[in-house]
Amino acid sequence: MSLPHAILTALLEKPSSGLELTRRFDRSIGYFWSATHQQIYRELGKLEQAGHIRALPAPVPSRGQKKEYEVLPAGRAELTDWVRRAEDPKPIRDALLLRLRAAAVVGTEGFADELRRHLALHRAQLDEYRDMEDRQFPPERRTAEADRLRHLVLRGGIELERFWTAWLTEALAEFDGRDNPTDC
Repeated sequence: MSLPHAILTALLEKPSSGLELTRRFDRSIGYFWSATHQQIYRELGKLEQAGHIRALPAPVPSRGQKKEYEVLPAGRAELTDWVRRAEDPKPIRDALLLRLRAAAVVGTEGFADELRRHLALHRAQLDEYRDMEDRQFPPERRTAEADRLRHLVLRGGIELERFWTAWLTEALAEFDGRDNPTDC
């Protein structure tokens, strides 16, 4: 149920066309709530049909012109209700963890390379998030509530990547039977 709420959030931040919205997902929201372009377009249709958004009238009617959407009061009310709802945390569902458990049963040959690959990917994502933080949230931009909350979301992503890099470093040390996890 969260994809429509992610779209409503993005449209409340800035009315957008479907294409602009998918690009914004690729650059921001998609880091923590991913969706394909097809899912986003399909959800835009459902939100419009439900009366939560509407396509803004085009300044000049033109065939094939992209629609720009805005959130209607019913959409804002839905998003407000969703923000206030209680929701339990979701259990972790990660294939790497399951594969590590399976490796304990069937053997670990070659699995250290996969752990190293994941470690490199998480380090790269951590670097990307830190670069985003430097670009998008300099200290002078951390005063407005909306910016502070957006920064808090990014900090959550940074902390998750820090967790994964630390855990994978520890897992490799354990996996390789070494005492010093900083050798990875």
